[in-house]
Amino acid sequence: MNLILIGYRGTGKSTVGKIVAKILNLNRVETDARIIAKAAISIPEIVKQHSWEYFRDLESEVILEVCSLDQTIIDCGGGVVTRPENIKALKKSGVVFLLNANITDILRRISWSSHRPSLTGDKSFTNEVEQVLKERDPLYREAADYIIDTSRESPRKAGVKIADIYQELTDSDNS
Repeated sequence: MNLILIGYRGTGKSTVGKIVAKILNLNRVETDARIIAKAAISIPEIVKQHSWEYFRDLESEVILEVCSLDQTIIDCGGGVVTRPENIKALKKSGVVFLLNANITDILRRISWSSHRPSLTGDKSFTNEVEQVLKERDPLYREAADYIIDTSRESPRKAGVKIADIYQELTDSDNS
């Protein structure tokens, strides 16, 4: 059974994922890193040269690849929930944890980041984040088996909580 992390940018997937990997001694894969390796160009370049649709196609290919792994932490890009087939594959391969944070924390955490092209193209950074979160929140919540609020929990506490839940689930599967 895999441990899958979903959520918007800045909710702590990478930070918490590293902590959980260390606690559980599991391998961790980042789907965005796999997409970059597959395309041999950055995400902004993928979108600029091809399109967001092309990026999402690559993402879906990578999701299928990583879902064939076992006992792996899968750190998904924020838009993975935009395609139902991605969530279906992820849920079949493991337990899905949504890392959730309030808008203020997300904006603070990602305001310095320029490695992502605009999703909406015509809005201010804050308005774009608000709009995309509003659109994706129901998808995140529907996909999640567990929701961890990273605005209320430190990365360490969130990681320990996720590791405990995962350990309990794998222990019950083995008994």
